[in-house]
Amino acid sequence: MLQVLRYLDNRRLVHKNAISFCQNILKKKAVDWKVVHRTDLCQSIRGVDLVISIGGDGTLLQASHFMDDSVPILGVNSDPTQQEEVEEFGEEFDATRSTGYLCAATTDNFEQLVDDILQDLTEPSEVSRMAISVNSKLISTFALNDVLVAHPCPATVSRFSFRIRKKGISCSSLLNCRSSGLRVSTAAGSTAAMLSAGGFTMPILSKELQYMVREPISPGASVHSMHGLVKFEETMDITWFCREGNIYIDGSHVVHSIQQGDTIGLSSRAPMLKVYLPSHLLSQCV
Repeated sequence: MLQVLRYLDNRRLVHKNAISFCQNILKKKAVDWKVVHRTDLCQSIRGVDLVISIGGDGTLLQASHFMDDSVPILGVNSDPTQQEEVEEFGEEFDATRSTGYLCAATTDNFEQLVDDILQDLTEPSEVSRMAISVNSKLISTFALNDVLVAHPCPATVSRFSFRIRKKGISCSSLLNCRSSGLRVSTAAGSTAAMLSAGGFTMPILSKELQYMVREPISPGASVHSMHGLVKFEETMDITWFCREGNIYIDGSHVVHSIQQGDTIGLSSRAPMLKVYLPSHLLSQCV
């Protein structure tokens, strides 16, 4: 237990030092900047040329919820996983730190990336997000990673139906489902819960959505339709048949409640997010 506490305190210290490091770098540059804590984000981010998120993917995800397609974001992984640490403590506890899948920077290359951005030597990529509507009313938050539609109680069966439409015309049969919910991911989110559930990794710049019915009950002949893709010009239309339900957007922090009879529309026709991506992700798209 003492070793775990030391590990957690070290994580706190490393993150704190990374924030101080990045601030000291910015002080040397001819730019105006200010610090905003993630818990203080409550309105759209406008009137700036760049957003820098320091933390991990969760910090970047939260910032993205307040951004349109006009401002780029640079993610800094403040506490990357140390492989030797994982190997040393793997038999005692989970010693993985921050994945930072979407974070192009660490303290090692932060200043170089900032200089490249200021000198227009690098450009952000446009990453697809998901638009979500309930009863034809658009939710203001766009999902960068994924959406989970499910009953609030994980032990309760979720009942819903869905079909894929293109320009209002059905291009799939209606599927009636009893399961533990429905997960839909963007390309950026395809390496997260979707991959863990048996999905596949999508090219980071893909504009398609990947869906998977979670633990379907007796799907019968429809089993092969429980997992698939929604193309850019298509919409997934879902009808909810439980008394209560939730739409979880990019995890558990943003939740929209639904009720019996509500219809949910999911598509990738949302404003793109401009992100400075790690070079290894871009090399996969070449």
